[in-house]
Amino acid sequence: MDKSPEVPQDILRRIFSILEISDLMRAGSVCSSWRAAYTSLGSTGNCKLQQTPCLLYTSESTDAREAGLYSIMEKKAYTLTLPDPPIRSRYIIGFSYGWIITSDERSELHLVNPITGEQIALPSVTTIEQVKPVFDDEGAVCSYECWWYTGKHLISNTPSVFPLSELRDFLFYKAFLSSDPSTGGYFVVLIHNPHSQLSFARAGDDKWTWLPPRSYYEDCLFKEGLLYASTTIGEIHTFNLGAPAVTRKVFLNKTKDIYCERIYIVQGSGGEMLQIWRSDAEPRGEDEDETDSDIELELDDDKFVNKTTAITVYEVEPASKRIEKISSLGQNVLFLGHNQSLCLHAEEYPQLKGNHVYFTDDDFLDTTGFKNNRRDIGVFDLENNSSEEITTPQLWSNWPTPVWLIPNPRRMSLATHS
Repeated sequence: MDKSPEVPQDILRRIFSILEISDLMRAGSVCSSWRAAYTSLGSTGNCKLQQTPCLLYTSESTDAREAGLYSIMEKKAYTLTLPDPPIRSRYIIGFSYGWIITSDERSELHLVNPITGEQIALPSVTTIEQVKPVFDDEGAVCSYECWWYTGKHLISNTPSVFPLSELRDFLFYKAFLSSDPSTGGYFVVLIHNPHSQLSFARAGDDKWTWLPPRSYYEDCLFKEGLLYASTTIGEIHTFNLGAPAVTRKVFLNKTKDIYCERIYIVQGSGGEMLQIWRSDAEPRGEDEDETDSDIELELDDDKFVNKTTAITVYEVEPASKRIEKISSLGQNVLFLGHNQSLCLHAEEYPQLKGNHVYFTDDDFLDTTGFKNNRRDIGVFDLENNSSEEITTPQLWSNWPTPVWLIPNPRRMSLATHS
């Protein structure tokens, strides 16, 4: 039988460059010629960059090094193998530009690209202002001290002492990247305890730089070279992390008096800044301190799980330093959770639902203190204030909590699907 002629590599690459990551995975598995086109395309970074967000998760039914990637476009799950330490042993505290920010069992931080398998170690947790290492008789780090002070207040003269694997449960809230680490220089910003302060590191730094004197930060956004950081009462502060001396400026005055919703900031599809308020069934006050006893709670009853009951969208008016409620997002779509808050346009992603919010669980107490509880994950309809599940039955383990991820296929290696 005559062998069919092969499709030229340049034509294959042109076709592959407009495919979603899931289609690329399959295409790269067809034959050696298609695999070569797939691999060369990934090495040049010419893949389609407008990838549709997927849900990254782990499952107890798979190998500890494997992560699931659920395509909301195809309603299908894929399996990725990530580098050590095993992803199921890590705490996922952020996603930006195709990279997840993780904390391992020694509470040390790494950037990981789940598609390419690349991994970058971040500065040691012991260089965070409030964290000090404790050494054993042989000079090895055996635990950590965490000191209770912010830029404005000394909360306690006595530090809390945490085993290596438990500091991360108390310390880390969220993390953010300023740009794609594959393309060069970048900043990493942490929101961390005590009391949700900010620290940052540049690419190549060997320590974290603390940003006093404020606390109770909730979400961050990089825009036009500045870091925008929102507090639990809706204030937005700006920082130029590249300046010789980093100072804080007030971009938006407080928009509420008490902490009863989680607040996000996101750049809208037209460049405007949006502030999002997310309400739970059982809101907690800002004055409820997280303590060691809170972190130890492990309950498996759904009545203790906060459920998203309302999401309200506001547009930030910089001139007046006020916010204006938006009745509808139109064709815009939001993604909220332990990820860079995103606003996409449904015309560019026709498989997404306009005027909807895709959300995952990022409540600090729920995700660290109630690790065995079912996660609050779903799609929220802003028109009728109702939500539905992403998929039933759920595919993921409850911890680490799943995150939204837009696959970054730069220099990708061949992934497998199931």
